[in-house]
Amino acid sequence: MFTADSAATPGGLGAGGVLVANRGEIAVRVIRTLRRLGVRSVAVFSDADADARHVREADTAVRIGPASAAESYLSIERLLDAARRSGARAVHPGYGFLAENAAFARACAEAGLVFIGPPAEAIELMGDKIRAKETVRAAGVPVVPGSSGSGLTDEQLAEAAREIGMPVLLKPSAGGGGKGMRLVRDEALLADEIAAARREARGSFGDDTLLVERWIDRPRHIEIQVLADSHGQVVHLGERECSLQRRHQKIIEEAPSPLLDEATRAAMGEAAVQAARSCGYLGAGTVEFIVPGSAPSAYYFMEMNTRLQVEHPVTELITGLDLVEWQLRTAAGEPLPFAQQDIAFTGHAVEARVCAETARPGKDRVDFLPSAGTVRALSEPDGEGVRTDSGLLAGTEVGTLYDPMLAKVIAHGPDRATALRRLGGALGRTTVLGLDTNIGFLRRLLAHPAVVSGDLDTGLVDRDAASLVPAEVPDEVYAAAALLRQSALEPGADGWVDPFSVPTGWRLGGEPAWTDHPLRVPGHEPVTVRVRGRATDAVVLVQRPAKEDGGAPEAAGQAVRARLVPAEPGRLILEWDGVTHVFATAAGPEGSWLGRDGDSWHLLDHDPVEAALRGGGAAGHAGALTAPMPGTVTVVKAAVGEEVVAGQGLLVVEAMKMEHLIAAPHDGTVTELDVTAGSTVAMDQVLAVVTPHDSEERE
Repeated sequence: MFTADSAATPGGLGAGGVLVANRGEIAVRVIRTLRRLGVRSVAVFSDADADARHVREADTAVRIGPASAAESYLSIERLLDAARRSGARAVHPGYGFLAENAAFARACAEAGLVFIGPPAEAIELMGDKIRAKETVRAAGVPVVPGSSGSGLTDEQLAEAAREIGMPVLLKPSAGGGGKGMRLVRDEALLADEIAAARREARGSFGDDTLLVERWIDRPRHIEIQVLADSHGQVVHLGERECSLQRRHQKIIEEAPSPLLDEATRAAMGEAAVQAARSCGYLGAGTVEFIVPGSAPSAYYFMEMNTRLQVEHPVTELITGLDLVEWQLRTAAGEPLPFAQQDIAFTGHAVEARVCAETARPGKDRVDFLPSAGTVRALSEPDGEGVRTDSGLLAGTEVGTLYDPMLAKVIAHGPDRATALRRLGGALGRTTVLGLDTNIGFLRRLLAHPAVVSGDLDTGLVDRDAASLVPAEVPDEVYAAAALLRQSALEPGADGWVDPFSVPTGWRLGGEPAWTDHPLRVPGHEPVTVRVRGRATDAVVLVQRPAKEDGGAPEAAGQAVRARLVPAEPGRLILEWDGVTHVFATAAGPEGSWLGRDGDSWHLLDHDPVEAALRGGGAAGHAGALTAPMPGTVTVVKAAVGEEVVAGQGLLVVEAMKMEHLIAAPHDGTVTELDVTAGSTVAMDQVLAVVTPHDSEERE
C-alpha cells in the first residue's frame, strides 16, 4: 500500500496557507490535515459561528458577514476578500456552499489563488446533470434513461415523465446532496411536485432547472472515488455503498460494497475513470451510479460530484490515503506517485452521519424534522478502529440556518461484521445533550437484519423507519427525571429538618403521601410520576395519560422500588426495579436532558393548569396548525376565509435546507392565519387554524 511522505509541504503552500471556505465538521477535518502537513490554516466565519470549533482550531480566522449563508459562506466577494486580508495562497471549498460552484473556482483563479478542486470547466460540465449525462454517454459510460435537453418547461418535464412512465425521479440539474429530488409515482401529482422541486432547487443552488429520470425500484446507490493529477494520471480508490438513505439523503455509508464482486468493481471503477477523463478532471471526485440490486452488473451513471464527499473517511480507512492531502498535492501540481495496481484495500469501514433532528412518530409514518439548541453536554467516541469527525464543542449553538449534520462517526475493522459492531458501540458512547439528534435511530438501523446481512436498497430506511423509532419514552427515563427533581427539593444534611417540609410523603400516624411530578417530553403525551420516599430510597409509579376511549390514567406496571445512586457530575445512576441504568445528564434553562445508548430525552415540567388555559386559545383548537420545527415560512398558499379540503397544502416551512408542507387536517375554513412568507417561526408556534364546517354551523 502506498504511504505518502507527510513531511513534505504540498507546493510550498505552508507560508501563505489555505483558506477553508466552509464551516462545521468539514472545516475542522480539512484543518486537521493542514496542521499535519505544516500548512497554515485560515478559517472563515459568520456571526452565528464566531465561537465555533473550526474558528478555534484554525491558525487564523476571518469574519465574513452576518448569519445568513447568502451574505457569508455563499458570498464569493467576501471569501476572496478574506483570502486577501489573511494572505492565503489557496482555497479549499469543503463540500456544500460553493464547493461545486464554477464561478467561485474561476474567481479564485482570477484572484491568483489556487482552487483546491477541479477546473471551473469540469465543475460547470459535471454540475449540469443534463450535459454530464451526454458527456459520459459519449465516453461509453451507461446512463439512466430520462429527459434530454436543458431548460425544459413544466409541461415538457411532465410530458417527458409520461413518456418514460411512472414512477419517475425529478432532479435539479445543478447541485447535489439530494436537495430538490422528488420521487413521483402518481401522474396527477406531477405539477405540484415539479413546482416544489423547482422551489427547493432555486433555494439551494440558485438554479431551478430540472430533469426527469426513470425510477429504478429497490435500487442500490454505489459511488466510485476517483483521484486525478494534472499529468494525465487518473485512478479510482474503490467504491462506497450509499444505499441507506432517507429522502435521498445518505445517512450511513460503507466501503467496500457488500454487493459487488471483483469483476463488477473493476468495470465500475474503469467507467468512473473514463467519466473523470471525459471532463478533464483534477483532484478528488466521486462518480455516482445507480445499480439494480438484482442485477449489479447493470449499473447506470447518475452524476459526478466535483468535490470531496461527506463519506470520504470510509475510503481513507480502507486505503490508508488522506484524500484532503491528495487534493492539496494535486492542486499544487504534484503527480500521483502511484498507479491503479499500487492501490490496495484493507478491511471494511462504515460511517454514520450524526444530524440535528427530531423524530416524530405518527400512526403510520415518522417525520424527521430539524432540531436546534445549545450543546449542554458532549462526549465523542474513540477507541480501536473508531474515528470521529466533528464540528461540535460543549456550548455550541446549533441553529436552523445551515445543514443539520453535526458530526460523523466512522469505524474500521478487518471485516464488515466487526466494523458494524464497532460503529454501533461507538454510537452508543456518543452523547449530545441540548438538542435532538438521530444517534439512537442510527444504532437501531445498524442492527436491522437487512443491514446486517447487506441486503440494502435506497428505500429500506423510509419503509422501516417507524420500527426504528420508539413510540414511547421508557418508564425509567421518567423515573430518573422525577427523582432528580425530588432530590433537588430535599434539604441538605446539616442541622435539624422539619419532617413536614421534606417531600418524602411522611405523615404523622398515617399512610405516606405521594409527591407528584408532572413531566412531558416534546412530541409525547405528558405523564405523572408519583414518588413516595426520598430520592435515594423511593417507591415510584409512572402514570400514563388517559386512553383514547376515556379510560382512567394507566399505571405503567406496578409501583417500583427505585433510588438514585451518587455519581460524578454529568452522570445519573438509577436503580430501577433491581436494574441499574446509567444516564448522561445536563441541565438547561427549561427542564433537564437525559441520554443513554445514543438516545436522549428533554424532560420538561408539565403544568396541567397552564396547559388547560392555553387550550382555550388557538393552540388548543382541534384545527390549529403549529410549526413542526423552528424555521422560516417560505410559501403561503391560503388566506383567511378560504375553503380548504383535508390534505390541502397551506404553508411551507423551511429549516436546514429542508421543506415541510403544512396541510389542512380536515375539510373546513381557514379562520386564522398568523404568518406570511418570510416569517421566522418557533417550534410549536401556531401558524393557522382550520375550523371544520360542523364547528362553524354550531357557532
